[in-house]
Amino acid sequence: MSKKSVKIVAIGAGSSSFGRGIIVDTMRSKEMNQLDCTLSLVDINAKALDRMVSLAEHVCKHLGSKINIDGTTDRREALRGADFVITSVAIKRMPLWEQDFRVPISYGFCQALGENGGPGGIFHALRNFELMIPICRDIEALCPEALLLNYTNPESRIVMAINYLTKVKVAGLCHGVNMAHEAASQVLERPIENLKIITGGLNHFFWVLKVVDATTGEDLYPELRRRIAENRPVTLQPLVRKLVEIFGYLTIPSDDHVGEYLQFASEFTGSKWPYGLESRRIPKEEASEANWLDPYAYGEKPLDENILRPSGELAIPIILDVVLDRKRWEPSVNVLNDGLYVDNLPRDAVVEVPAIVDAGGIHPEHVGSIPEPLAALNRLEVSIQKAVVEAYRTRSRKLLLQALLLCPQVTSVTKAEKLIDDMLELQKDYLPEFHE
Repeated sequence: MSKKSVKIVAIGAGSSSFGRGIIVDTMRSKEMNQLDCTLSLVDINAKALDRMVSLAEHVCKHLGSKINIDGTTDRREALRGADFVITSVAIKRMPLWEQDFRVPISYGFCQALGENGGPGGIFHALRNFELMIPICRDIEALCPEALLLNYTNPESRIVMAINYLTKVKVAGLCHGVNMAHEAASQVLERPIENLKIITGGLNHFFWVLKVVDATTGEDLYPELRRRIAENRPVTLQPLVRKLVEIFGYLTIPSDDHVGEYLQFASEFTGSKWPYGLESRRIPKEEASEANWLDPYAYGEKPLDENILRPSGELAIPIILDVVLDRKRWEPSVNVLNDGLYVDNLPRDAVVEVPAIVDAGGIHPEHVGSIPEPLAALNRLEVSIQKAVVEAYRTRSRKLLLQALLLCPQVTSVTKAEKLIDDMLELQKDYLPEFHE
């Protein structure tokens, strides 16, 4: 009896974090090794791709894995016959991200992080639409039945654009909800497996709606709130604590992520860019520019747990859920709210909710309503996301300005117009052209 075959294409596999995780998660899976599985690694950076293919070969040999590995800089070559596509792509990530943060602040628009929300998040989204939509066109042409699992940020905006502008089947994945489970476990001093936690909302802007004892069904939220109010020694950051104090609901992963959608976040996060020179010491001895994976990839250093640790991400488990019809509950997926999985968010929003996954695909779970003040904060972000996607679709500068003026951090029309001029010039090699 022949093995069930599955082809997985990982685009952006040259990333040391994303690529390593996908390789190790695939190779370590006993169930995946019982299939006729091919993992195709794709990256336009030939050097980074060579490193990851070499690492994959070493990991495969070390673990005795039966996974077939190939690598190419031509994604169209890889996509033919693909069953699943996993994406985590960016171009010139750090220098462009620094512009996303610093340029809006130079106009007085204080924002947190500048990656997924705020004025900086708009330009990040537009750049990555330019990367992701062409990938989706190739999927439509070469493997139209494939399921796309996306990690590219800004997650909600990317998934919304794919749903609005293409016919690709997509779900967005993020480990933020795992961090919420870990935080609740730590605060309550109970093992994660003893808790049932339900979350709902948007990516990086979701809310823990229920915390109950997995065995008895006891509501543990009152105890969670009490312990947080007592300032127990746990790793909750100041803005996250304040939101629990004011609204009564926990959100994770961190102040800078949650704060991207709030006009008052800089009161807690400050105005430094966390990855800039102002936020770190400058060593006298310059660090080596060699990638940390090189010694492992090219056999100079034996593989250790630092390399072989599972990523904790959901892509490979979800693929197995589909291929093996496992009917498993997964803690979070980013999908259209077309089934009103969150009652009081728009049907055309991209929401992050739990799901059951089987051979029929991803079946999001109905989580009910979010408390109204929190839903209002989420709905504003949904409106911004839709405006950004529409501005991209039409290439309308006026619609881009409208999207920018919806951001709660933007307080001046004149400065917003100047910011658009500035960013479209600074990043013209990476952004679409806009007309009046």
